[in-house]
Amino acid sequence: MTTPVEALNRILPATGWSDSGTPVTFTGGLDPVVPTPFKVGVAGAATIAAAGLAAAKLWEMRTGRRQQVAVDVRQATASLRSGTYMKLGDGALAHARHGIMGTYPTKDGRWSYLHTNFPNHRAAALKVLGVTEESRAAVTKAVSTWKAQDLEEAIIAGKGAGGMVRSAEEWKTHPQAAAIAALPLMEIVKIGEAPAEPLPKGDRPLSGIKVVDITRVLAGPTGARTLAEHGAEVMKITASHLPNLGYQEWDTGHGKLSAQLDLRDPAQLETLRGLIQQADVFSQGYRPGTLGSRGLSPEELAKLRPGLVYVSLSAFGHKGPWASRRGFDTVVQTVSGITQRQGDLFPGKEPGPQFYPLSAIDYCTGYLMAMGAMVALARRAQEGGSWLVRISPAQVGKWVVDLGEVPENALKGVPADFTADELER
Repeated sequence: MTTPVEALNRILPATGWSDSGTPVTFTGGLDPVVPTPFKVGVAGAATIAAAGLAAAKLWEMRTGRRQQVAVDVRQATASLRSGTYMKLGDGALAHARHGIMGTYPTKDGRWSYLHTNFPNHRAAALKVLGVTEESRAAVTKAVSTWKAQDLEEAIIAGKGAGGMVRSAEEWKTHPQAAAIAALPLMEIVKIGEAPAEPLPKGDRPLSGIKVVDITRVLAGPTGARTLAEHGAEVMKITASHLPNLGYQEWDTGHGKLSAQLDLRDPAQLETLRGLIQQADVFSQGYRPGTLGSRGLSPEELAKLRPGLVYVSLSAFGHKGPWASRRGFDTVVQTVSGITQRQGDLFPGKEPGPQFYPLSAIDYCTGYLMAMGAMVALARRAQEGGSWLVRISPAQVGKWVVDLGEVPENALKGVPADFTADELER
């Protein structure tokens, strides 16, 4: 049974630390916390602890004092679907997915997942399928005329997002899985020379640190939110033409400034570059190579702002045939065998693969992004340099799967949710 301590120890090699140097205490038991065989509680607790350790190290650099890190596994698990529990005033917020988002049977006896929460991805899928109305019945009929592999490629070629449901065994033999297996969980690499920069004065681990965040949805925004929680001044940049997913924006927006810039406009793009020139951390979630044409590559920005910590998130990593492919937590679950396994053990109202009941990969990736940024800031303070933090949900998904599964006999009767008392606390 993998413990949070063991999971944390699998994260620490990315930091270069010989040991954490800070006492870490885990409470709240072990998985299962929610109905899934995957050790999402352990994963959440370990990644939150990793971010806590990085913050504690920055605090020790500022003050010479050590702190302790304590994480409750059950509370950490709740954080992996924090948007579900968020309220606006006294009222709960709607957090339903779009009605046609989901998994559909194909004509070759397989299943295909369509990611349609974003309007542009929904339009892409409907165009490929030749469907004009947004109804599950129409989409089901259209998908049933396709082979799953062919539809996967057509959706991606059409600038949509989704994938063919694979088993874990199938995924292990896929070229992209091999590319991911050759990568560490996360990389923190020096990409340029710059003088050492002492931490700014302040009474928080990240006081005085400025962050420009152009990531979207959950993983990247969670990383920037975590930096804000530890005292950084974070500015979220979005644009009026980009879709707003409501509760997810609020869930990950705590503690941030917010502004809109249209990066298609050269003048507004230059405004963004000016903000980055004043920043300590820049966080982005575009596919590898996408930002180079706009002068926002790691190399270009390290020249613009020597000493910058550049945090880069992409769906499937920067190596392999899928490096430039769009993806999300749910897509990674689909192609890597997670949804098939979840559906086998916890069938849904409808037959077929199922998502586990939270967004473990997304949120864990976000906590690790924050940890990586803080480790890089510590290195900048000690030795100088510009730094690149590189991670992907696919790498984190592999790490989660590699933690192993809860024995099937321990999954019987697992509550679907926390108690009212727990949620109130």
